[in-house]
Amino acid sequence: MTPRQVELIRESWTSLEPVQDVTAALFYARLVELDPALGRLFRNADMDQQNKILMQTLTVVVKSLDRLDQLVPAIEALGRRHAGYGVRADHYETGGTALLWALSRSLGEAFTPETEHAWTVTFSTLASVMIGAAQGEAVAA
Repeated sequence: MTPRQVELIRESWTSLEPVQDVTAALFYARLVELDPALGRLFRNADMDQQNKILMQTLTVVVKSLDRLDQLVPAIEALGRRHAGYGVRADHYETGGTALLWALSRSLGEAFTPETEHAWTVTFSTLASVMIGAAQGEAVAA
């Protein structure tokens, strides 16, 4: 990631903080809309808690963007946990699409093409680490 991309992610995150719950709810709604079969993964979940977990995780990521190498073990563990829940590698593309959509709705005009690209790079990096860990590969960010 470039320093400019890190800056864009952090600036947009600051704007999202007041509407984190809405953004998380938008994400999960869109995720299931894009792939209804993914709804089974959340059948027994407390979605308020799930929303909080998502946003807490993203907060840690955003704060750690300039030292992702230190975050890799936690992201790998997250990938292995997701695999245990039934998340497959192809689900990450749907997740990325849902996340970008939710961010665009929450940020409105502030979700510029440059900001979208920064989030795409960030999500792709995280997804690669998570997928690699789920498949038993060591991945460096």
